[in-house]
Amino acid sequence: MYDVAIIGAGAAGMMCAAVAGQRGLRVVLIDHADKLAEKIRISGGGRCNFTNVGTGPANFLSENPHFCRSALAGYSPRDFLDLLHRHGVAWHEKHRGQLFCDDSSESIIDVLRAECDAGNVQWRMGCGVAEIGREAGAGAGSAASAGEGGAFVLRTTTAGTVRAAKLVIATGGMAIPQLGATDYGLKIARQFGLKVIEPRPALVPLTFDPALWQPFAALSGVALEAGVRSGQGEFLEDLLFTHRGLSGPAILQISSFWNPGEPLSLDLAPGLDLGEDLVSTKPGNRQQLGTVLAGLWPRRLAEAWLAGDTLATQRLADTPDKTLRTLASRIHDWTLVPTGTAGYKKAEVMRGGVDTRGLDQKSMQARAVPGLHFIGEAVDVTGWLGGYNFQWAWASGVACGKAL
Repeated sequence: MYDVAIIGAGAAGMMCAAVAGQRGLRVVLIDHADKLAEKIRISGGGRCNFTNVGTGPANFLSENPHFCRSALAGYSPRDFLDLLHRHGVAWHEKHRGQLFCDDSSESIIDVLRAECDAGNVQWRMGCGVAEIGREAGAGAGSAASAGEGGAFVLRTTTAGTVRAAKLVIATGGMAIPQLGATDYGLKIARQFGLKVIEPRPALVPLTFDPALWQPFAALSGVALEAGVRSGQGEFLEDLLFTHRGLSGPAILQISSFWNPGEPLSLDLAPGLDLGEDLVSTKPGNRQQLGTVLAGLWPRRLAEAWLAGDTLATQRLADTPDKTLRTLASRIHDWTLVPTGTAGYKKAEVMRGGVDTRGLDQKSMQARAVPGLHFIGEAVDVTGWLGGYNFQWAWASGVACGKAL
């Protein structure tokens, strides 16, 4: 009999297990994968963008936007850096507050494993959980589950039956299924009667109708800085053209805000007043307009933008002011409607998840099912690109671990 069973040995699960174990609880950590924390291992190009120094509630999306405040306030990026310092892990900052390991993301995994071992956490790797029930008549989905209930009973695939007074679901979301990601956490939430915000891929490339995208498909690999807007989101980041659509940090960021059928607005010359710049440099300028744009953009983009247009070979000096301003307006506000996303295989995280209005923000416990907790990506808290989702994993794991 354990005090706590945690399903999911990823970032949030290991952090929660370490905190609970070091506070004297008997903890078992269960994961269906044979290899520990693959998502941490591949993150940040193998160096793990483990947090962001600017993390705050405004960097997260949720149907219940204030839910994340308590956990984030209770465990900050500085707290995680203190942990790394104690373990001698060197790190560096890239742009926009993003922090990465100097060496390998394996360093983060080693820290979490060591912290769990310091708390005498019991490991059950390569162990699936086929069924979860509850003793003393408080079975899943029953009216009795609203009471205190008895122990949770987990029927596992390789470790027999595991009994625990409390259960934490830290199984993550559905992003990157090739690493074993599933909707398991959402199924457990529904089993116990919790509401789920409809999940979908986030931090993901966007795709377009192949026929409409054909003029730009050949630009695959072209990148430039761009402003992008959709819904309530607006970012200035690098944009990358692909065979099927758009990617790069700008698109990954805005994908979390974009809803099917909505347009994107792209500013391909951010920070400029292109119309006025073209008009003011026009007198006596014998350069072709295509050459002028190639001085602003990658040449392949300039050629594709003006392909089939007589403007491409027209001299700047001979182009009417109105035409230049119209061209500039299109460049500053290129509006197009994606047909979809590249899906969970290319997504970095899942948006949506367990409805946080049914959870206690300080303990991550389900209000209607005492003893049942959800942390990390499984819940409806989705961070921006740039280390924010790892900080949510650490913060929600610590909050839950302390509350247990």
